Amino acid sequence: MFQYANPARFMALSGRVLPWLAVAAGLLLAAGLYLGLIASPPDYQQGDTVRIMYVHVPAAWCAMMIYALMALSAAIGLINRHPLADLAAKTAAPLGALFTALALITGSLWGKPMWGAWWVWDGRLTSFLILLFLYLGYIALWNAIEDEVPAARATAVLAIVGAVNLPIIEFSVRWWTTLHQGESIIRAGGPSIAAVFLWPLFLMALGYTLLFFTLWIVRIRTEILARRARSLILAEGGAA
Repeated sequence: MFQYANPARFMALSGRVLPWLAVAAGLLLAAGLYLGLIASPPDYQQGDTVRIMYVHVPAAWCAMMIYALMALSAAIGLINRHPLADLAAKTAAPLGALFTALALITGSLWGKPMWGAWWVWDGRLTSFLILLFLYLGYIALWNAIEDEVPAARATAVLAIVGAVNLPIIEFSVRWWTTLHQGESIIRAGGPSIAAVFLWPLFLMALGYTLLFFTLWIVRIRTEILARRARSLILAEGGAA
């Protein structure tokens, strides 16, 4: 699998895959939004507020998935020194922060009519807010260190240590008394959500996932091209 850690090979492969990913993400999101916002009925308890779920749940899923991928990439970069690993972690962080912020905002929009409050300091919400701070801290640390090598090492340690927050987010609804609902999709006995709501949610989650990978590849490719441009400028400057 590490053969594609070579930037040239990655650019060649990603250039072929990227258009297909983008089209698939667009189609899935369009279908999910249509089924979720137009075709599906209001919930008997939540009414039309349930439609926030189609944006909130996939965003929360992606926020956690992205951090796990970022921490894994950082660990590979720290241990194996593969060329693209640190770059993959660096470029994933802003996307993860965006999805985390989206999950928090849409969660607050759902919480106000359902709980009567925009925010409560329960285990799930607080640990998710910490996830946002981890993303922002990672990005700030990268920008604070000019030399990319020590920056990659320092941010890798932060990303790996911060990964302990992921199981806390996942199991917080079991460990502590919380207003946030428990698991309703991946659980013993099967999903507790009706199929009319579950299918649009599944399409949106898959669409969000492919959208992330599309944007992630674009960001990695852009960073590789930027580094090549800087190397050429430095080489030309040295030759002059």
